Amino acid sequence: MSASSVNRRRILSLWLPRLPIDRIQRFLGSAGLHKAKAFSEVGTGSREENASKQKDEPSVVVIKDNNALVIHALDDAASRLGLHIGQPLANARAMCPDLKVFDADTVADAKTLSDIADWCDRFTPLVALDAPHGLFLDITGCAHLFGGEVALLKTLVRALDRQGFAVSAAIAGTSVCARTLTRQVSGTIVADGGEAEAISGLPVSALGADEAITTGLRRAGLKTIGDVASRTPNEITARFGARFSTLLAHALGQGDAPINPRKPLPDYIVEKRFAEPIATDTMIAMTLSRLADTLIVSMEKQGKGARRLEATFFRTDGVVRAITVETGRPVTRSAVIDRLFRERLDALADPLDPGFGFDMVRLSASRTEIVVQEQRDLDAHVHDNDELAALIDRIAARIGGKRVVVHLPQDTHIPESAVLVASAQHHLTSAMQAEWPARTESEPPLRPLRLFDKPEPIKVPFATVPDGPPHQFTWRRALHAVVRVEGPERVAMEWWRQDGKQLTRDYFRIEDAEGLRFWIFRDGLYEGEVFDGDGKPASPGWYVHGLFA
Repeated sequence: MSASSVNRRRILSLWLPRLPIDRIQRFLGSAGLHKAKAFSEVGTGSREENASKQKDEPSVVVIKDNNALVIHALDDAASRLGLHIGQPLANARAMCPDLKVFDADTVADAKTLSDIADWCDRFTPLVALDAPHGLFLDITGCAHLFGGEVALLKTLVRALDRQGFAVSAAIAGTSVCARTLTRQVSGTIVADGGEAEAISGLPVSALGADEAITTGLRRAGLKTIGDVASRTPNEITARFGARFSTLLAHALGQGDAPINPRKPLPDYIVEKRFAEPIATDTMIAMTLSRLADTLIVSMEKQGKGARRLEATFFRTDGVVRAITVETGRPVTRSAVIDRLFRERLDALADPLDPGFGFDMVRLSASRTEIVVQEQRDLDAHVHDNDELAALIDRIAARIGGKRVVVHLPQDTHIPESAVLVASAQHHLTSAMQAEWPARTESEPPLRPLRLFDKPEPIKVPFATVPDGPPHQFTWRRALHAVVRVEGPERVAMEWWRQDGKQLTRDYFRIEDAEGLRFWIFRDGLYEGEVFDGDGKPASPGWYVHGLFA
């Protein structure tokens, strides 16, 4: 059985040949209505409207190549005048003095392509970039949801055309074959196993191989892909290399390399499509609630709970907005999901703008875990822990998970490394089981309540040598007279980790005349560790590392 007969994958390839100029023209076309930013934040003017406004104004995008400006992209009007990609700008101006010229912005183009890929998620979660101006969609097993491959292709092309983009699309069993067809025969749908026949008459340049290989094939008299395929693989490999031979085999449907999706496939996905777009907060909340019920039922069948959830809202004009929440423990109740997303939506700095309405809402669980059944009725601590975990999840949904932290003790005597700051959602159990050094009764604390992330330098005019405290010091332009001192506490750095580069510290607990208490240290020993540029002993530096309450 041949490779093509067992390969049931279906790949839809999109190519936007004029993406840079289309992006700019959409920006200009929507400037009177909106402040255009990208594909996901512009108006809904059609490509025909934009083209009619500028049909008499040929436009090109130029980029610097070998210290010369060449055409990077051009519109229909410029193409009709005989201009082409790669043509020097000076030659183009000679042919068309009224040519409108824009500078290329590859970063903005990449952002636009990424936004289009987000919008394509409505058709399949497996969307891969085909840089610089293309996409791959793995539509295996999902085309029937849109009326079949023909209807899916037409729907996608029409939608992008309304958004103002020239687009070419094709469907085949391999990504290379589909990509080849988009460059030559847009709208083609190749039946499974028919890849070789579909591309046999196309020029070899359609494969997208290096220019040197394409030129070599033409010189050898191999002008079409069918001509190249008629030669034995050994001939092709010996002359043009194994990489081109593999590319040709994939184009002919003889195996294929998997596409690389932009996002990992979620564990569970549920979605709701609307014939009439929804725009009210009530309908959005109701839709999320129903999707949460469906998602929980699907996970319960396999004993799973969600740890990371994402709600994606698809607007009718192409805007896609995703909202993510994380949980400390696997979620198995839809009411919890409702509460978390309600907190997240209420706390958004940029509110969820429905625009002309959402025609699709998707809820996915991108990370799940097996739910362990526990005996919980008789253990009051378990219920307390559950309530604390739920509270942390709600706070994290509102202000962000990185802002809700716990502190974990570390087995080191270095002050700034003795405590690890970790996410409360992911390390709550460890924090509750952590053992901290016990404090001696009736004794003052050995470490300050507030420890600076980075010790701040202080000026010490004189101190008792070799290991005595200062009598006064200046910190933040304020002079502090020392009245009480405890110390020193000597802390040697971990030489096995620091390569001997860190100096020995002598810490002192200091109280000044105003009653303020500081934790300061001398960085280095007198006449032993600190030297100047000439190798002579120098005075060590002094730092304040924290403040006592």
